[in-house]
Amino acid sequence: MHDEITPSEEPLEDLSTPELLAGDGEQDDGVEVIEATPGPEDVVFFPAPTIEIPEDPEEAVPVLSTALAQSQAEAKGYLETVQRVAAEFDNFRKRSARERDDIVDRASQRLIERLLPTLDGFDAALAYEPQTEAEQNILAGMADTHRLLMEALAVDGFAAIDADGAPFDPAIHEAVTGPGEGDGELIVSEMRRGYTLRGRVVRAALVAVRHA
Repeated sequence: MHDEITPSEEPLEDLSTPELLAGDGEQDDGVEVIEATPGPEDVVFFPAPTIEIPEDPEEAVPVLSTALAQSQAEAKGYLETVQRVAAEFDNFRKRSARERDDIVDRASQRLIERLLPTLDGFDAALAYEPQTEAEQNILAGMADTHRLLMEALAVDGFAAIDADGAPFDPAIHEAVTGPGEGDGELIVSEMRRGYTLRGRVVRAALVAVRHA
């Protein structure tokens, strides 16, 4: 016959006690217990330093005046610091924009300089007088291609220098034999077209001049 087993009257251990749930971060019997992460209510805010104001109004006035003067001086210092940082940032932004524009201009100018022989080839071909209808059609197609190319380059500020019949300007024109003495030289003919990029001369126009 088996012995009769009676249930124990001792209460079972509560496994949901805070000691087991929170613990101290150490391992117990091979089980790692992780501490709970503190919530916002656990953050401690330290109050700002206060000024001890005397109860006597006559003694409190100089204390408050001194504290006010110190606060105003600190506020002025903070404002000057912020203004200086803002000015430095604005200068940095402008300097960066100028450097970026210079890089783009130099890259664009290098590309344009590589295209100059191609543009000169277009000018030479378009100056040819067609003798047949087939030549006229070919030149018409070349003229359209040249126009489209110039329109695409004009978007970035590329333009041809006005030279035919214009007054001689040594800043944008280069004389074949050099201008004569005196002022008022006029361009007789254009020997080679010149170009500018965003107002900067990429290549001066080669021209022949005479006195006006």
